[in-house]
Amino acid sequence: MDVGFIGLGLMGRPMALNLLKAGHTVQVWSRRRESMQPLLDAGAGDCASAAELARRAPVTISMVADAPDVEEVVLGPSGVADGAGAGHLHIDMSTIAPAAAQSIAARLAQRGITALDAPVSGGEGGAIGATLTIMVGGEAAACARARPLFEAMGQSITRVGEAGAGQVAKACNQILTGVGVAAVAEALNFARKSGVDGGKVREALLGGFAASRILENHGQRMLERNFRPGFKAWMHHKDMRIVLDEAQRLGLALPSTAAAAQMYAAMVGSGLGEEDSVAMLKLLERMSGAAGE
Repeated sequence: MDVGFIGLGLMGRPMALNLLKAGHTVQVWSRRRESMQPLLDAGAGDCASAAELARRAPVTISMVADAPDVEEVVLGPSGVADGAGAGHLHIDMSTIAPAAAQSIAARLAQRGITALDAPVSGGEGGAIGATLTIMVGGEAAACARARPLFEAMGQSITRVGEAGAGQVAKACNQILTGVGVAAVAEALNFARKSGVDGGKVREALLGGFAASRILENHGQRMLERNFRPGFKAWMHHKDMRIVLDEAQRLGLALPSTAAAAQMYAAMVGSGLGEEDSVAMLKLLERMSGAAGE
């Protein structure tokens, strides 16, 4: 399939590479030209704008930071909409607010372009290994058309519902992971402060109802003090803001999420924003008077 890819950062680059590996013809464009080079070296086509990308490929994918970025590359000057032809499909795999996804989809529909919101979970490791979880909102026929592309990038693909539903599922994911990472960090810091081996505590907990993939994977990274970014803390902070903004719009109380969001804000404010969200452990250690490295 011919596909264009916009956004070649920590997540987008390996996702686009996996599309190439699966045999798809990939065109690329990025606002930072240097980020395109690994894809060009791998055989991707070089485009000068998002509009040119859309002229070359009937399906385009964006993987950028937030809703304003999606709007810029899709609906802005020389954006996807300016180059897209009849029957074009645009898939936004960024994490943005559900309401923003619905608005973008509606505006694209006015220009004859079908849209899917398809945010992902799995971090850099999932992007590299093509094992991402993909949550899709939009028309069933469009999701079926995009499925070969999703299968090249992910392992679990679920159409959740109509436009914006994928982003609702991703918001739910961020509630669970955001609170979960904070809880695991608190538990391991509690064990350390109590003079008990955190590794043994994790081993014991994995055998009971406290077991989770966050405890298994992120807990191990905390114990190894592996804070190399797979999902940066500032990104988790941004995602938690999206959740809380939506909760305010819905008149919904999310007390645990609000408390976790404050911790991610503290990570960003204390210089940990570029580290992985598992560096929550470092923040708690500092707050407990025992700053770890």
